[in-house]
Amino acid sequence: MADWLLSTDPARLDLDRIHGWLSTAYWSPGVRREIVERAFANSLAIGAYAPDGEQLAVARVVTDRATFAWLCDVFVAPHARGQGIARAMVNSLVADPELTTLRRWMLGTRDAHGVYAACGFAPVDPRIFMDHKPDPARWSNQG
Repeated sequence: MADWLLSTDPARLDLDRIHGWLSTAYWSPGVRREIVERAFANSLAIGAYAPDGEQLAVARVVTDRATFAWLCDVFVAPHARGQGIARAMVNSLVADPELTTLRRWMLGTRDAHGVYAACGFAPVDPRIFMDHKPDPARWSNQG
């Protein structure tokens, strides 16, 4: 049995800890605290917690809760990695009753393809998908 539990209760999220993680992540270096707070306030998030309440991991979904979701900000604390927490969070989100009508889930990753493949994700056709990345000065302390 896992020595952690999952919860989508937004009151349990440790935003200071999450900001610390995300501000050092390759996808959001230097992200400002208020940006993290606003992002999580407007998303569905899941956390993994140790029995003592310590937050071990987080994942966030940006969604209309009807047709589309973008999975992002999946982060597991270094000391908690290798326990299947990321997969458990993603599988829990994909199975969430609020999200059963979604036609498409998307995500971006540089290094965790195996985690997501095990949850049903597959590479996309680069001929039909595009992205736009505004200047990091809009959201980062490093801009």
